[in-house]
Amino acid sequence: MSDSGGRLRGVRVAVLLEDGFEDLEFWVPVMRLREEGAVVRVVGTEAEVTARGKHCLTASSDVAAGSVSAEDFDAVVVPGGWAPDKMRRHTAMTELVSRAHSEGKIIGLICHAGLVGISAGIVKGSRATGSLGIKDDLVNAGAEWIDRPAFRDGNIVWGRVVDDIPDFCRELVVALSAGE
Repeated sequence: MSDSGGRLRGVRVAVLLEDGFEDLEFWVPVMRLREEGAVVRVVGTEAEVTARGKHCLTASSDVAAGSVSAEDFDAVVVPGGWAPDKMRRHTAMTELVSRAHSEGKIIGLICHAGLVGISAGIVKGSRATGSLGIKDDLVNAGAEWIDRPAFRDGNIVWGRVVDDIPDFCRELVVALSAGE
């Protein structure tokens, strides 16, 4: 982990982890944020547990969601894949996202991560994107569907799918470097 510089030096980011995460939607933002100097902590349902991605890459959690709070971070990023459907079943994870959002912190949601946003109660009234597989879920939760690669709406940074990771990461870095 680099803290030698970059636009996000000292910015504290939680990246959520669970089995079935989309490998690139987890690893590319983690590496991009670290490249910019952010302090990234991987938050799982349990501490020090290794999760397997959809395409067999692995990642390990640093801490359990139940042992951290929104005050510990400046942002929370949720990768897609099958993991969000599992994450949303853990109250500690949805509460972390909900509280961080209510404190005005940046929330990054890509692909199926909108499912966590729905369960955290943060998507109603926002513009949203993600995998077409969750379009109806987002609309039924009160979001306005926008078919764009990535954008920011309030304090939520949305990304559509794997192909849009570069756009998602750019939006995320800009949002976090704004200090909002």
